Amino acid sequence: MRLLTLPLLLTLSSWVMAATLTVPVPTSIKRPVPSAPSLAASSYLLIDGSTGTVIVESNADQPLPPASLTKLMTAYLVEKDLKAGTVTLEDSVPISVKAWKTGGSRMFIREGTQVEMGDLLKGIIIQSGNDASVAVAEFLGGSEGGFAELMTAQASALGMTNTTYYNATGLPAPGHLTTARDLSILAREIIYGHPDLYSLYSQKSFTYNDIKQDNRNRLLWKDPSVDGLKTGHTEEAGYCLVASAERNGMRLISVVMGTKSTQSREQETAKLLNYGFRFFEGVSLFQAGQTLDTSARVWGGERDVVSLGPKDAVYLTLPKGARESLSVSLDMQPELVAPIAQGQQIGMLSVTLEGETLALVPVIATEAVVDGSLFKQAMDWVLRAVQ
Repeated sequence: MRLLTLPLLLTLSSWVMAATLTVPVPTSIKRPVPSAPSLAASSYLLIDGSTGTVIVESNADQPLPPASLTKLMTAYLVEKDLKAGTVTLEDSVPISVKAWKTGGSRMFIREGTQVEMGDLLKGIIIQSGNDASVAVAEFLGGSEGGFAELMTAQASALGMTNTTYYNATGLPAPGHLTTARDLSILAREIIYGHPDLYSLYSQKSFTYNDIKQDNRNRLLWKDPSVDGLKTGHTEEAGYCLVASAERNGMRLISVVMGTKSTQSREQETAKLLNYGFRFFEGVSLFQAGQTLDTSARVWGGERDVVSLGPKDAVYLTLPKGARESLSVSLDMQPELVAPIAQGQQIGMLSVTLEGETLALVPVIATEAVVDGSLFKQAMDWVLRAVQ
């Protein structure tokens, strides 16, 4: 086993999202991290957006009515179709009597007219329009019920294992349920899967039909680091908020469900976000394929050594101050014989903290080593024999 020089390896600041390993927050760190705040909410969750690592959770898998948090999936399916090219922001969507008559929060579209998809998407995200949600559901799914089936199928595909939708709005319906954990999965997909549209979630107001309405996520005014996502409220669900914020390059996503008031959902969300940013940090150790400050002996090759690198990027969510105590070791194959292909796995990289393994990463050859000449192979055979 070869120990690597950690201070040198920790100098990298960039990482590749698509290849990032998901690792848990260590549970046995002997560091003064205070207990997470207890929230006046039915369910809540705080994760590192980059990795999905859970920092705080309470009743995160309890199925609850989501109210207008439902519209996160409604908007996501629109965004997904936009990305696929099956619809455009300029498409004209006919407004049915059902959409026009849908009660609750509204965008104030008119029956018998046609509205551009881009305006309806803003109406769903910013104004939380039930009428806009139904119009989009009928356009994309044939009917609101058909669209709800697509929503549930998409939830299952994303790994939202405790979510079932029966409408596109979040108005009360038997069995229309989700969980804080499932909502965090969806929020990550919205942020990282469709970054070109994510700015809509931070837009503070939208005017349609000469009616200006403000975004109901009041944290957009109170905390400049908050840039999304969505509020929800019904008598059954209470006051809910899925929020995301970014500070110093670290993104956190919080889900708070079942509070007692608009002020409470904001205050409880702020508690979670402030706790996460105050006591945790994201640490980028390696990029995928980055050449490490070490090499391995190769026998019978045109060259005697091969450069090494991790197959995947490593990004960890750690309590602040834990970074300096990380240890990185490289467990190599006992002997490497040419030819060596670029990308061939030749070992494992282990990242530990106070005896706890945080990440195990395959180590690959970052370059190829072809066979040496017959004379070189013979000389290496002799050298191997006398080692």
